[in-house]
Amino acid sequence: MSESEEWGISVRRSGIRGEDDGGSLNEGHETAGRPGPDAAAPVPGQRRAPDAGAPAAPGGAGPDPAGDPGPGSRRKAQRKRKKPKPRWRRILVWTAGSLAVLIAAVAVAGYLYLEHLNDNITKRDRSAGGSDLAPPEPNANGETPLNILLLGSDSRDGEENSELGGASDLAGGPVRADVQMLLHASADRSNISLISIPRDTQVPIPECTDPDTGEVYPADESASINTALSHGGPGCVVDTWQDLTGVYIHHFMMVDFAGVVDMADAVGGVPVCVTDNVDDPKSGLRLEAGETTIEGEQALQWLRTRKGFEDGSDIGRTRAQQMYLSNMVEELQSSTSLTNTTELMGLAEAATSALTVNHEIGSVQDLYNLAGDLREVPNDRINMVTLPWLPDPAAPDVTIIPDPAKSEELFTMLRDDIPLDDPDARPADPEESGEPGGEGSESPEATPDAPAEVEVAVRNGTGGALQAPVSGRAGVITGELQRLGWTAAATDTTAASEEATALLYPDIADQANAEAVAEALGVPHGAVRASTAVDRVTLVIGADWREGVAYPASSADPTEDPARDEGPAVDEEDITSGKDGPDCMEVNPAYTW
Repeated sequence: MSESEEWGISVRRSGIRGEDDGGSLNEGHETAGRPGPDAAAPVPGQRRAPDAGAPAAPGGAGPDPAGDPGPGSRRKAQRKRKKPKPRWRRILVWTAGSLAVLIAAVAVAGYLYLEHLNDNITKRDRSAGGSDLAPPEPNANGETPLNILLLGSDSRDGEENSELGGASDLAGGPVRADVQMLLHASADRSNISLISIPRDTQVPIPECTDPDTGEVYPADESASINTALSHGGPGCVVDTWQDLTGVYIHHFMMVDFAGVVDMADAVGGVPVCVTDNVDDPKSGLRLEAGETTIEGEQALQWLRTRKGFEDGSDIGRTRAQQMYLSNMVEELQSSTSLTNTTELMGLAEAATSALTVNHEIGSVQDLYNLAGDLREVPNDRINMVTLPWLPDPAAPDVTIIPDPAKSEELFTMLRDDIPLDDPDARPADPEESGEPGGEGSESPEATPDAPAEVEVAVRNGTGGALQAPVSGRAGVITGELQRLGWTAAATDTTAASEEATALLYPDIADQANAEAVAEALGVPHGAVRASTAVDRVTLVIGADWREGVAYPASSADPTEDPARDEGPAVDEEDITSGKDGPDCMEVNPAYTW
């Protein structure tokens, strides 16, 4: 192909490409064979295709006599012959750019969705100022127990809550926590203990301040524990539990009527079982004998039913709540919702919208981390029990009170991190070498030091919500200890309030000395326990020892019933455990069909 022919092709192609932009041609060429009227005077910045017969222009702008087009024309021809970028490269660049935009969009959408879920969660203060317990210290392995208070409120606020809960006239009024369970996860996360308390249990409620309004609610000497929620929010319930148990509570989680329904729907239902057909007109629950998977409003009816179970008391309702919670945990662990994205999003939406939690766990990430912390606890080591109780002397047919002896024994198990299903277990001695014959620190059975060498702090904890402290009580017991040879005993003015007398020791090496003090004064062995809140052997005189220098016999306890069972705090048959398999609630014979 001649040079002129080659340029002709280039011109024709350029003309075609220029049709859509007003006739401007690629590289500024005119259409081949049709020089314009101003061909002799080109437009500045526009170059013409060389004419094969034209003489060479000065400076080599045109072809020379030897046919050389000149350096300018050669560079132009090289540009025309340059190959376009491959199509696959353009596609790759476009795809990479699109993926980058897509990834960024997904990241933004994911962030926005997480923020949406975080906004769903209601956050409140962990405490209302009514308790000053310190968190437990890590054990020798750096592990710390975890305590979470689980609450179910009877709030009628909102259309859905009012419709589900009934009694819409209560909307806007005081809110109660009819479901209350303390979850204790052991330091090594090998087991979980859940303690339920019936809603009408009479306990002292401390002074609480509502964090939203600043309103101060005075202490109540004795009130149903479900009313603590109306004394300053869930933080006041936490404070009440801490004062009752001596157990520091790290977090709380609360759900209302609508939340229970939404969670049951999201998990696909929870299986429950009854021994006979049951019909409770008050709650609306109506089930056939055997196992039924309940969800939605029926789940709420199950949790609220009292008359239909056992003897129609609040104790039966508490056991039914334990069954529901245990089975829901199993359903969550085995549910496809945890692997199905759509169902998981629905569960996340329901869960976050239902929850009120303390600020420390007020985000999806915090809750996810908390769930991960508890996920490895085997289901057969999750054990639930109802707080031991006695009829309330003030209204024995209506309300109940905690059994002083058995409740304190149960609370001691929690404080000492002893599982419900192994009450004989004791915390390991962190100083022991673990090797047969190896040298370790003193064992709990070690011989105590001479009394004169042991520092003992004595605190007056005889006061409480129910009564004022006995003036000078710590001084009286300090004098008695010094008379018995404990000459290093001294009065400690640290504020204290204990229902039951306690002998605390800071380290395993001090246990033998604490037990020796207990024996000298007649304090029961169950009152001796480890505590990171003290730095020496410390005797806290409780409301159960308001007079005398020797600890009173159990018969002196006005709540003591000589005929009542003197067995352990928790009987094995009283424990609801994940290892038990299917279980059925006993039905009240008056509510069958």
